[in-house]
Amino acid sequence: MTRELSAYHRQVAATNRTAILDAATGLFLEIGYDRSSLAQVAARAGVSKATLFKQFPTKAELFEAMVLAAGDTARPEHLDPPAGDLRAGLVSLGMAYAELLTRPRMTDLIRAVITESARFPELREQTFDFGTLPVLHALRKFLEAADRDGEARVDDFDVAAAQFLGMIATVVFWPRLVHGGWSLTDEETRRTVDEAAATIVARYGADGRGS
Repeated sequence: MTRELSAYHRQVAATNRTAILDAATGLFLEIGYDRSSLAQVAARAGVSKATLFKQFPTKAELFEAMVLAAGDTARPEHLDPPAGDLRAGLVSLGMAYAELLTRPRMTDLIRAVITESARFPELREQTFDFGTLPVLHALRKFLEAADRDGEARVDDFDVAAAQFLGMIATVVFWPRLVHGGWSLTDEETRRTVDEAAATIVARYGADGRGS
């Protein structure tokens, strides 16, 4: 029978996890995946190797958790847009996604995923389930509710979400990956998100324009 952890021990575990992920992010970006070791991560995080191994048995699992943790927060008001206005809800979620993409180190993290997963079989086997990120989960939930409430007609929620986010990432993020000096003003970002939302409404809106 498994004993349930006390609130104190859950807090300690959460604190250790945060320290480990912060340390791993620093090391992986500074010296690369292959040159970083779990022992180095444990030392930088100030935890024992046993504590680290308990949460992350392999370096590949730690790398995946590090990448997903980078997008694990967003402003709550963006993740619970009001029902009844498809375009406004999409804009709110799209702005949260754009904010995620422009966070410090996000470009470096995604570049690391592309580079390192191509070189190491253990990373290629990881799922990198970005659908677990709050903003992406919230978008699917919002589209499902809009379809259920008759605001939209969506046959495939994953396709609709990918179309919406892809239009945003194409302008907000991918050029940054190739051109280090790429940047957008707040107004340009907002216009990009608004145009993406308008396109999705035109395609899936249930007012007669979508099909």
